[in-house]
Amino acid sequence: MSGADEWGEMVEETVRVAIVGSGPAGLSAAGRAAQLGVSHLLLEKTDHLSDTIFKYQKGKHVMASPNALVLRSDLDFDAGKREAILGIWDEQTGKMGVNVRYSSEVVAIEGAKGDFTLTLKDGAKVRAEAVVLAIGTQGNPNRLRCAGAEMPHVQYQLDDPTEFIDEHITVVGTGDAGIENALGLAADPAQRNVVTILNRGTEFARAKGANVKLLQEAEAAGRIAIRYETTPAEVRPGELVLDTRDGQETIRCDRIIARTGSAPPRKFVESCGVEFTSPDREAFPVLTPAFETTRPGIHVIGALAGYPLIKHCMNQGYDVVEFLNGNTELKPADEPILAEKFATLPGKRNVEEWLDLFGSNIEIFKGISALQLRELMLDSGVRFFTAGENVFERNEPGSSLFAIAQGSVLVEIDKDDPSKTVPIGEGSIFGEVGLISGRRRGATIRAAEDLIVVELSRSAALKMMATAPAAAKAVNRISIERQLLQMFGSGLTGRDVAELVDGAEVQEVRAGQIVLEEGDEGNDIYIVRRGSMIVERKIGGKPVFLSYLPAGSYVGEMAVIDGSRRSATVRAAIRSEVVRLPGEAFLRVLDKKPELLKKARVEMERRKEVNSFIEGRKENFSSVVDMYSQTAQFLVDNGIGEATDVLLIDETLCVGCDNCEKACADSHDGLSRLDREAGTTYAHLHVPTSCRHCEHPHCMADCPPNAIQRGVDGEVFIDETCIGCGNCQRNCPYGVIRMDSVPPRKPSLLSWLFIGKGPGPGEPSKSWRKKHAEGTEQPKKAIKCDMCAGIEGGPSCVRACPTGAAIRVSPEAFLTVAKLGEDE
Repeated sequence: MSGADEWGEMVEETVRVAIVGSGPAGLSAAGRAAQLGVSHLLLEKTDHLSDTIFKYQKGKHVMASPNALVLRSDLDFDAGKREAILGIWDEQTGKMGVNVRYSSEVVAIEGAKGDFTLTLKDGAKVRAEAVVLAIGTQGNPNRLRCAGAEMPHVQYQLDDPTEFIDEHITVVGTGDAGIENALGLAADPAQRNVVTILNRGTEFARAKGANVKLLQEAEAAGRIAIRYETTPAEVRPGELVLDTRDGQETIRCDRIIARTGSAPPRKFVESCGVEFTSPDREAFPVLTPAFETTRPGIHVIGALAGYPLIKHCMNQGYDVVEFLNGNTELKPADEPILAEKFATLPGKRNVEEWLDLFGSNIEIFKGISALQLRELMLDSGVRFFTAGENVFERNEPGSSLFAIAQGSVLVEIDKDDPSKTVPIGEGSIFGEVGLISGRRRGATIRAAEDLIVVELSRSAALKMMATAPAAAKAVNRISIERQLLQMFGSGLTGRDVAELVDGAEVQEVRAGQIVLEEGDEGNDIYIVRRGSMIVERKIGGKPVFLSYLPAGSYVGEMAVIDGSRRSATVRAAIRSEVVRLPGEAFLRVLDKKPELLKKARVEMERRKEVNSFIEGRKENFSSVVDMYSQTAQFLVDNGIGEATDVLLIDETLCVGCDNCEKACADSHDGLSRLDREAGTTYAHLHVPTSCRHCEHPHCMADCPPNAIQRGVDGEVFIDETCIGCGNCQRNCPYGVIRMDSVPPRKPSLLSWLFIGKGPGPGEPSKSWRKKHAEGTEQPKKAIKCDMCAGIEGGPSCVRACPTGAAIRVSPEAFLTVAKLGEDE
């Protein structure tokens, strides 16, 4: 159909629905329109259907998750090879009579509902009563943000992994696309590729569980190297400089495949009059349940709506045409799943009413679209508690995040007096400490009144924060506010610190990076949110170690309060995260709260005393200070920078009796958790191979049964649910975890002493264990130090040392130059 519009320009076709983009969503919409006999035109800018799937790597296995969701489309789709799926869709769209126009890129959409004009790149125009945008985000990838990112061996798409032979290839990003690319490049050993994949964190928040499992199996088989807490710092010819947890490292790299996500083509979409949920680059359009945008008559489906899964996209394509055809009774395909989930809640609300309640009442959900909320609820739980009922108790394991939809809770701040509480009201969250740190619950929380909460599993919460910037900001804001109130105390309320929180900025700091530099003017204060910092001063031209700041500390207030220059340099011991607080806002808080100013001045005086002590005696014991500084740096380099408890041995006192190892074995079923002789030594201090009980344990990063927990005294332990997968052993950077079979029970010490029964004290030999295993294959489990949790008297290794050479210390208690002053 051709004709002229009122301005005399040629209109090539007039249809009821114009569908832009032939990915799974657009193709499904066109298929439904064809089946219903709705006048339509599918506009595809390439010369083939479904460019989304077409650009998948050759031979890729396409998943059909989520399994519980019913497919609602006129086109078939099931898990299978990319080529097979594309073939089926080509065949079925032809048989259905789908009206498709290739090489037709839309550059502008004008008009109003019932009469839109779409202008194509070649100048042609199409008229439509309604427009469905199914253009996805694939064409707008996130670029690397580092020096050298524009070099020719950096690519953002992998078409055929079999093209590359005998190369060192680094994949950046551990979403599904990145993992699948890495697996494809490492699939054939004959290609001899050395494949490394970089994960900026320790979780796989954006990836499907099945893909994560395949990746870890490939790592275990030696085909792929996974680098956790690592990002690109600089791209060079044949090399890639990495920012790792412990500092920068350079690796050989012939090719970089960057799969760090993509963002909606915002400029074009906004030019069509469509508003987004927030100003963030990765935010999505505001949509109604019928997928209609803020521009009436323009609808958005698929990845552009925040739904990247193929089955979701195809269901939306079907649904949007049904809505446009007048089917107002149609419910989304996930309706039965959500209805069953919400059936446990009191009240007679339907799914839509519950979702409206959650979206309007809960702060962290206000920046995500209704469609994103539906997807999030599929991976979350909803719970009801009566007034007075505990949601969770202090020291319980748990890393889920709770959002209050109705009611409020009380946080018991004194474990010995449940009556001492602070409230958390409707719309807020709790449990964020367990989410961020992996620690056990820090307090008992009970319902102050009848309570309805949404419980987001760790994976669901991390995915929400990774894909919804507004939600991540809301979680960060709440966690920062609570950290400020906890640190500063002095009767502060959320209102008192609101200006500080508004101006707070979360910054990632690479290992060794300077946060504050001695001599600089001081304008801001910094909280150590994750990781740890080293404080040092230059004395005699050399940096001298002053102290160690673990997560939860703050620094920089001295210069802000008295207007002086920075008195010391603060740098990251390991890869860390800090919160920068504006100094002027902090001063205004101090003006209103004199008791806080008094507290801060007391801390300032203590630090000044240390500085004066160093300055006054530097001539007399510079060699001692220098030795202490080097020793402290050695300890930081060997893991104390992220430790909460570390075993040290004073070699001047150690007599090599091995009582520590024997006592450890006798306390743990005959398996010692430490190796006294292994490890590194500086001067007289030896760091044996024993668990550091890290602030953010690497071993916890991927434990399928969640068997690794943190105890009441900070100890990191592995419980009886361990399945022996070995992930913790692979993730530990200090080699303190081993996989071993639990030996048969040894006879008692008295039996050994008087009748010679058993192998004696300590860890039994492998020959004894094999002989007494009675022919059964003992399952292996992860073995590591648990600080003798539950054993009266504390760590056996320390108690068994006859000379006092073995000590267990926390870094902040040990690493301080003030100790020198005490010793003098």
